[in-house]
Amino acid sequence: MAENGNSPHETLRHGGALPDGAPPQKTSRAGFTPAPPCTLVIFGAGGDLTKRLLMPALYNLAGGGLLSDKLAILGVDHNANTDDGWRETLSDTMQSFTKDASAEFHVDAIDAAQWGFVRERLRYHQGDFEDAATFTGLAEKISGNAVFYLAVAARFFGPIVDGLGKAGLLEQGEGAFRRVVIEKPFGSDLASARALNARILKQADESQFYRIDHFLGKETVQSIMALRFGNGMLEPVWRREYIDHVQITAAETIGVEGRGSFYEGTGALRDMVPNHLFQLLSMVAMEPPNSFAAEAVRTEKAKLVEAVRPVTPEHAVRGQYAAGRIEGRDVPAYRDEPNVDRDSTTETYVALKLEIENWRWAGVPFYLRTGKRMGGRRTEIAIHFRPPPFHLFDETPVTHLAPNVMRLSIDPEHGMSTQLNVKEPGPQMRLGTVSTQFRYADFFEQAPNVGYETLIYDCMVGDATLFQRADNIEAGWAAVEPLIQAWKDAPVDLYEAGSQGPDAADKLLEKDGRRWLRVD
Repeated sequence: MAENGNSPHETLRHGGALPDGAPPQKTSRAGFTPAPPCTLVIFGAGGDLTKRLLMPALYNLAGGGLLSDKLAILGVDHNANTDDGWRETLSDTMQSFTKDASAEFHVDAIDAAQWGFVRERLRYHQGDFEDAATFTGLAEKISGNAVFYLAVAARFFGPIVDGLGKAGLLEQGEGAFRRVVIEKPFGSDLASARALNARILKQADESQFYRIDHFLGKETVQSIMALRFGNGMLEPVWRREYIDHVQITAAETIGVEGRGSFYEGTGALRDMVPNHLFQLLSMVAMEPPNSFAAEAVRTEKAKLVEAVRPVTPEHAVRGQYAAGRIEGRDVPAYRDEPNVDRDSTTETYVALKLEIENWRWAGVPFYLRTGKRMGGRRTEIAIHFRPPPFHLFDETPVTHLAPNVMRLSIDPEHGMSTQLNVKEPGPQMRLGTVSTQFRYADFFEQAPNVGYETLIYDCMVGDATLFQRADNIEAGWAAVEPLIQAWKDAPVDLYEAGSQGPDAADKLLEKDGRRWLRVD
């Protein structure tokens, strides 16, 4: 919740004052008020996340007029560098995106004025993340509002927050905020997540920590609440009486892409399920909040995840991709990727059956799956509705009713489709299946977006709606803790790269008389 008691988005839409009591500023081209002045401190200035996603996001925010003219960007890393050296490196990286159409950020040309806005605000600070001198040096360069972005390996989260706290950098003076953005993975199991939460909360208040999940920066994910709670014809049927089951899919065609050493110690379960997929789950299944204030929304999301019954091995499948063929080219098996053990049992695919123990969803299974080297790239939520009574068609040629399915597409396209049964033209009652659909690109102007723009902006204005609270994080880990323990030495089911996943995943649904939608 914003510090003035209102949702910042609501405040901005109605032209009110900014959070923290700041006076109204000029309005951006997008119709929103620019974020208040602050220093954005990026730990991991030389890292891939900073180059590939954070700088493009800041570039896009600058183009939308959503950054303050008084913004400062301070990069922190252990490598020797200068302000000009860091600027040149990032400028070269930005230019490289114009040549790679497959990059997450791609434009035909970098706008000189737009990038210049960001570039001229870049400064560099050399220092080790575990050295107290790094933080005392930062304290001399920072005053007023500050956002500390931890774009670093997870092992540095605790030490950096400790350093910030001991240097007094997290103390919020009158009219000034200090916030910390923490990337995933937030812990590697329930015990480590609890320990990390306990550690950071010794240095600052929960309201100062913004645990980020870039999935929630995608427009379609954010629109789930608008779809559910802004349409009177949907919310009444969004429950067990009308919904048969829900499928949530995050499928990729890529492999580990040179990240074998990281992935070996992580796997698909830790990498995707208690964060990305559970966030999608909570958005589609949570109870209506009493307002769109950040804490009201986050409370309902946490309650939903807490209602998930811990998943046992009989309701889960773990797979690993073997060699195969994708998009006309041969690809290697996971065990043949660089920095991967040749006898690895790390999973690259997970399928789960979840049960939610509350009044709305009792008896409705939620099937989640995520995998690499799949037959298609798709992230979606598919709502399968219960069939209508069949007796109406008993004396007609109708022998089958196709299920009504609403598919919320998140990636690669943003949109929605709904499968319906209609009468085919002709003298007899024969049914055909049709699909109504829309794409965001057909109705709305599409601004460049890498998924971090909204999240960075929200952090600057103090809207924590799309960020995870400590209880939400811990509830997610608690739900998969039985699998983490059971899978320590368990074998994996192999699946051919370019396929729909392991056969065991199909059987998981077949036991319930259901089947997965195809990924292609």
